[in-house]
Amino acid sequence: MKALEQILAKKLLKIKAIKLQPANPFTWASGWKSPIYCDNRKTLSYPDVRNFIKLELARTIIEKYEDVGAIAGVATGAIAQGAMVAAELNLPFVYVRATPKDHGLENLIEGDLKPGTKVVVVEDLISTGGSSLKAVEAIRNVGCHVSGMVAIFTYGFPIATEKFKDAKVELTTLCNYDTVLDEALKTDYIEESDIKTLQEWRKNPANWSEK
Repeated sequence: MKALEQILAKKLLKIKAIKLQPANPFTWASGWKSPIYCDNRKTLSYPDVRNFIKLELARTIIEKYEDVGAIAGVATGAIAQGAMVAAELNLPFVYVRATPKDHGLENLIEGDLKPGTKVVVVEDLISTGGSSLKAVEAIRNVGCHVSGMVAIFTYGFPIATEKFKDAKVELTTLCNYDTVLDEALKTDYIEESDIKTLQEWRKNPANWSEK
């Protein structure tokens, strides 16, 4: 698994799906200041990276879960990857909106899920875990079983770890923050002096900008 994490970290850094700027932080939609920005949608524009992720997510699902009846992608970032994984596994696909559609059928889940179906959720990025676990809740509310969640990347926030534990959801990610930092340092993307800043941010990202 470690080798896989390293390979994917290199790929994400190379195509700039992940950017590290300790000296010039990004501002997230939440208002948090961050020395890292992850946009896994960029992987869709690179066939080799896109297919690598698709196959590894599919392999993870095959190895970890039996009798999977459907794949669910979390809107919007994981719709494309989720659909590709479902096609690779020849399984039904649905996606879960952040909020119900405000017209028509007002769907929260787009597609058909039969009650009792075992579902694996595909996510592109795990930050605090809030939006990801709302999708899990929506699937459970229609009478389905969430076998687990697979994702491309996680920041590894302690709050996310606790939320997934409380929700009783097994999470498996292909890559993570620590591995990206290791690979970025090896390739001189960042300096050794940047590591402390990047590690401090991860400990308390909401208040990091105040330091």
